[in-house]
Amino acid sequence: YADWCAPCKVMAPVIEEIKKEYEGKISVEEIDVDTNQPLTSQYGVLSIPTYLVLKDDHEVGRLVGVNPKVKLAEIINKALA
Repeated sequence: YADWCAPCKVMAPVIEEIKKEYEGKISVEEIDVDTNQPLTSQYGVLSIPTYLVLKDDHEVGRLVGVNPKVKLAEIINKALA
């Protein structure tokens, strides 16, 4: 995400809901692309917002842009299964 990113602001309430619903099951981290460029490059983030689901340090899901909460939940649930 980035503070100046309008789609990131649109998704902020969805991310907060995900954090609450999956509390204790997953870790949600918001990475600022402007201050974490090496990490952005490592994961190949070309557009924001980008949502990565990692399991055992391996990417198992990715969404880019504004998405409904159900889509995020879908890739999270798949990783938890």
